[in-house]
Amino acid sequence: MTRWDKSKLPSRHVSVGPKSAPHRAFYYAMGMTDEEVAQPFIGVATTWNEAAPCNITLMRQAQAVKKGVKAAGGTPREFTTITVTDGIAMGHAGMKSSLVSREVIADSVELTMRGHCYDGLVGLAGCDKSLPGMMMSMVRLNVPSVFIYGGSILPGRYKGRDVTIVDVFEGVGSHAAGNMSDEDLSVLEHGACPSGGSCGGQFTANTMATVSEAIGLALPFSASTPAPYESRDAFCERAGHAVMELIKANIRPRDIVTRKALENAAVVVAASGGSTNAGLHLPAIAHEAGIDFSLDDVCEIFKRTPYIADLKPGGKYVAKDLFDIGGIPVLIKALLDGGYLHGDTLTVTGKTLAENHADVVFPENQDVVYPTSRPITKTGGVVGLKGNLAPDGAIVKVAGQKRLQFRGPARCFDNEEACLEAVLKQQFKEGDVLIIRYEGPKGGPGMREMLSTTSALYGQGMGEKVALITDGRFSGGTRGFCIGHVGPEAAEGGPIGLLKDGDMIVIDAEKGTLEVELSEAELAERRKAWKPRPTDYNSGMLWKYAQTVGAAQQGAVTHPGAKAETHVFADQ
Repeated sequence: MTRWDKSKLPSRHVSVGPKSAPHRAFYYAMGMTDEEVAQPFIGVATTWNEAAPCNITLMRQAQAVKKGVKAAGGTPREFTTITVTDGIAMGHAGMKSSLVSREVIADSVELTMRGHCYDGLVGLAGCDKSLPGMMMSMVRLNVPSVFIYGGSILPGRYKGRDVTIVDVFEGVGSHAAGNMSDEDLSVLEHGACPSGGSCGGQFTANTMATVSEAIGLALPFSASTPAPYESRDAFCERAGHAVMELIKANIRPRDIVTRKALENAAVVVAASGGSTNAGLHLPAIAHEAGIDFSLDDVCEIFKRTPYIADLKPGGKYVAKDLFDIGGIPVLIKALLDGGYLHGDTLTVTGKTLAENHADVVFPENQDVVYPTSRPITKTGGVVGLKGNLAPDGAIVKVAGQKRLQFRGPARCFDNEEACLEAVLKQQFKEGDVLIIRYEGPKGGPGMREMLSTTSALYGQGMGEKVALITDGRFSGGTRGFCIGHVGPEAAEGGPIGLLKDGDMIVIDAEKGTLEVELSEAELAERRKAWKPRPTDYNSGMLWKYAQTVGAAQQGAVTHPGAKAETHVFADQ
């Protein structure tokens, strides 16, 4: 038996000495032994629930983590937290809860860890906001931690081709336009999601899973294996061993999540044509470490990163295809070889990113991931924009797009429902720039995704024939000329709230500009007449969120972050 010195571990407060007798009595009530009480306590946090397939396999995977912790001389304590699953929350007021859930996940994991004085953390997550939420809690607590992604869903099949949930959302648009029958839509919806796991393209979940390996919080290759594959259990067991080694070595998340690691994370997002939501989540993770890393910083890295992974929604392949050629390590290896990543960053293996990937061989005779010497495009699949319509910035995914400039008249809507109704009724014109405002973090409140609207446009064949601009955000599955995170948001008096129908909007994703053809004098006059708009969310969690949330450009965070700390949980 390994004897652990708990004198500097949080669990000493509830397990060591006569004063802890009442606490130990509770542990004995649960069948724990003296030996187990004397070992480090490891929180095994999952977002398991029955809301959606994204999280349904996490209960099984948590048991494998616990097995690994026990084998390595630790005492696992399993607990769960919430998720709000975007695919089900999409297209209605439920989506206001989605981004808010990221904060609730991070906060609830923090409170559970603090309240019970756990010494380490293995966090398992599946759906979009649960991944950054779990990583945020790890960096905030700063106890030795390992992240485990629950894995991607397997692709569905429809008329001989691989499909994802985004095809179903786009099918709604096709159906509304009269291009898909009731029967075909039914066949598509029944076959699009054949297993447990998160959405199968390089949407937000798989984007942040890619980040988890690149930033160093996840074991190499662990994020690549599809959710239904029981081989995932081996990675989960290894994660249990790994967290115990991190405790021995006193390697903590803030040793891993450095400025360089965050830059690596931004690189893999751009290189894989990942979700624009990374522009929210990376600054939020950085905030927990006390590192300044805004949307501007993320977008600067996007500018100099080649796009090399041909993944949906902009490309043709799904997550399983990436797994089949060697997974995320192949992407990281290509970027390391090209000199786009900092290879000297520390990871949860105790080794550097370069050391972890030294033996990875880039596979030939495949076109899922390209070498950086011959990229799909020379700049990243995600672009930042600024101008008089977005003084604080905005973001757009251009992976797979042929058109990078757009000029057209504004068509203004003050919420997503109004725009979606107009789209489904085809009450717009080719060349319009659809504006959805008052959907920012404060104004929504909650900063909704607009996948229902963007998919309907694409399903009607209008994906690149109109543009859409919002102070809200988009799903990682969105494609088309869709610009989100416009700041300042309308609820704060930003220029997007001053627009009128017919104002000419000019977008240039090559130059990185977003402009309205109005003089500063005209904007100033309109600003004088602008008045804040009330919402219907005047109590409860959404009200509470609106009182504390900051700008999207800084990650839409709700607390001061590490810069304001006078103590860190891990050192208490």
